[in-house]
Amino acid sequence: QVQLVESGGGLVQAGGSLRLSCAVSGRTFRAQVMAWFRQAAGKEREIVAALGWKSDSTYHADAVKGRFTTSRDNAKNTVYLQMNSLKPEDTAIYYCASGTGPVFLAPRIKYDYWGQGTQVTVSS
Repeated sequence: QVQLVESGGGLVQAGGSLRLSCAVSGRTFRAQVMAWFRQAAGKEREIVAALGWKSDSTYHADAVKGRFTTSRDNAKNTVYLQMNSLKPEDTAIYYCASGTGPVFLAPRIKYDYWGQGTQVTVSS
């Protein structure tokens, strides 16, 4: 089992920044790919970013490329999502997930473990 706990969400004005954290515990060796998803009200869940737990490979969705950056600190077993230049359309619940597979296939691989989510609200 892998346990994932997100934190760092909140209310921010458009143009502002937030950093989300995902604390990873349990059998972390199973966390081959760590990803961030989001789900806005009335919309389907979509992948935002992903990175390898033991590699430097990353993936960022076109909608956030250049504004969001995902990173990790293996010593702290924590994954981060730095979100800059936030827009109202970034408002959503953000989830951390763990899966197996190559990072470049992040939108298509199976994710076995999920966090409870953290709300991000961007006001205009």
